[in-house]
Amino acid sequence: MVKVVKFGGSSLADADQFRKVIKIIKAENDRKYVIPSAPGKRFSDDVKVTDLLYRCYEVASKGEDITEVFSQIKDRFNTIIKELGIELSLEEEFNKIHSAMVHKAGRDYAASRGEYLNGIILAKALGYKFINASNVIFFNEDGTLDFEKTNNVLSEVLKEHEYAVIPGFYGVMPNDTIKTFSRGGSDITGSIIARAVEADLYENWTDVNGFLMADPRVVENPYTISKVTYKELRELSYMGATVLHEEAIFPVRTAGIPINIRNTNHPEQAGTMIVASSDSYDHERVITGIAGKHGFSVITIEKDMMNSEYGFGRRVLEVLEKKNISFEHLPSGIDTMSVVLATEAIEGRREDIIEKLNDSVKPDSISIEDNIALIAVVGRGMKNAKGTAARVFKSIAEADVNVRMIDQGSCEYNIIIGVSEPDFKKTMNAIYKEFVVE
Repeated sequence: MVKVVKFGGSSLADADQFRKVIKIIKAENDRKYVIPSAPGKRFSDDVKVTDLLYRCYEVASKGEDITEVFSQIKDRFNTIIKELGIELSLEEEFNKIHSAMVHKAGRDYAASRGEYLNGIILAKALGYKFINASNVIFFNEDGTLDFEKTNNVLSEVLKEHEYAVIPGFYGVMPNDTIKTFSRGGSDITGSIIARAVEADLYENWTDVNGFLMADPRVVENPYTISKVTYKELRELSYMGATVLHEEAIFPVRTAGIPINIRNTNHPEQAGTMIVASSDSYDHERVITGIAGKHGFSVITIEKDMMNSEYGFGRRVLEVLEKKNISFEHLPSGIDTMSVVLATEAIEGRREDIIEKLNDSVKPDSISIEDNIALIAVVGRGMKNAKGTAARVFKSIAEADVNVRMIDQGSCEYNIIIGVSEPDFKKTMNAIYKEFVVE
């Protein structure tokens, strides 16, 4: 069995966290390939090493002295090495990085050095081979991942090493400059490596017990989801639920490799399994999770006999397309059509959009309603459990909340409800309490 294991910044923030990580890795011989992030916060007011590196880059780009901020970076890594008691000096690496910063090597280069240095330390502490990500992760000229080349090179290189540490977050451009993924990109690196070695499991270790049924900032002490499918995760992530970087799903999904979200600080917890598909579900709770986001507006268009007018919907969407505005949902009736979109996308352009819609579809009326929050109730068990929608709307009615929009996907995996933003938290809690059996 082969396991690829990725550890987030909070899992590698200091020497104590390193010891936890080393113990977890050594507990199973199957944990063969390790992807570390840069050191995260040690306490609430601390600064992540990646942020220090970004700050160092900004100072250097202005031609100012980077000594002070670079010393903070060095201290973070040297303290970890000293407290772990390993024989390792990073002075040569520090000198190279300092010189590159001064000569303005680039923002991506600066940001990537946290993972790079942490990878060297972890490889030394484990006795594993260190493989620089820039030798195995490749980007195209347009900045997109060259998946085929990356997969081929990784597969060949890792065949030669049974155990290895590969830093996350970065790779190399065709011109040999460093390129980073977006924030959370170590998740993507881990997924790419899991795909390349045809891993049996991709373990993603973080500082939570798994994927929660609801946002803990909205719902108090929500349960951990034991199993979630890729489809459900996509729905929940789209609506704001965040544990795993969204792009990290796709390389392992195509290969059918399950992901296990685990807690470094509580390794005894089983965490959440993310799987390709599953027929099983919790018959008591029915739903898998709830997620929601603020900041939406609804454009409502009314016109008699709209349903018999060819191309009506297309012309509405063409107006938005020409403005480079994407829509979120399209709930409609016989003589009404609503378009849900992000409020920020129409700011400063409302009158122009309404004018163009009037010219294009000649509606009887157009209105825009702001301050809408969307809530997604997601679960693979919903299509098999009769009365699920009734329970959702009963709980909302009992919370004295007015529903502004309803949209259900054809796959029956989700129901999306629009409510006024002031009712967001109340609605989330009402739905959660309806389905979660205490």
